[in-house]
Amino acid sequence: MTEKRTGKFLGIPYDWRRPTAARARSRWWNDGDPRIFTPKTYGWGYDVNVAQVLRRLRLRG
Repeated sequence: MTEKRTGKFLGIPYDWRRPTAARARSRWWNDGDPRIFTPKTYGWGYDVNVAQVLRRLRLRG
């Protein structure tokens, strides 16, 4: 039996796949994603979408 590499545990997302630059960028700097907290690039928990934080603080258009 193989373990699931992505999903949720206790409602918190996890991703045990090898991190990639594209995935990191899509989680940490994604203008198209309205969420501030995105699933972790690697591990269990959340990353912060800095683009949305700056937009909401009105530091970025």
